[in-house]
Amino acid sequence: MIRAIALPVTFLTSAMIALAADQSSNSDEPGEFDIEPPILKQNLTDELAATAGTPDGEVARWEKQLERAKKNAAGAERLWKIGVLAKVEVEQRALKVIKCEAELANARVAQAKDRLAEQESLVASGESTKQQLDVAKSALAQLIVAAETAVAKRESAELESAEANLRRQQKLLRLGSARKSDVTNAEEKIAELKAPKQ
Repeated sequence: MIRAIALPVTFLTSAMIALAADQSSNSDEPGEFDIEPPILKQNLTDELAATAGTPDGEVARWEKQLERAKKNAAGAERLWKIGVLAKVEVEQRALKVIKCEAELANARVAQAKDRLAEQESLVASGESTKQQLDVAKSALAQLIVAAETAVAKRESAELESAEANLRRQQKLLRLGSARKSDVTNAEEKIAELKAPKQ
């Protein structure tokens, strides 16, 4: 007798739940999941303000990247000492700072070239003096030297990192924790970095 009553009650309950779900999804009032969360100010990036592709926008983007990389690298040494991070991660964070510095220097050179072109057009139209053009040229020359220095520092750091990785892979191979292909890849990376640039 209980089975005879339980089956229709279960069927009726299931039908009522299905009908209620169908009515709630078709209503014009927003449900609890239909409302989008508000946009928080800290989630907005400054990159949207700077136009992408322009020299000024690139400089702003690389400055922000450099700031983030420095923050990430700042406490890495301490985290390595207490065992939270691997030494490889500490080295990678330091290398990222150097890479960002080189990219920022290159972006500043592009920005200075753009400003120099503007200054030349102003001199040609008579709106600016030759002295201001010479100042822009000397500023560009200084930025080019700084960029070359930053690129050389980046290349040196990349080579040091690759050599450390090779030593690490060779040691792991001797211990039986690495494959021969890992050592070969590390050797190829060093050869690639030592190859003359075109």
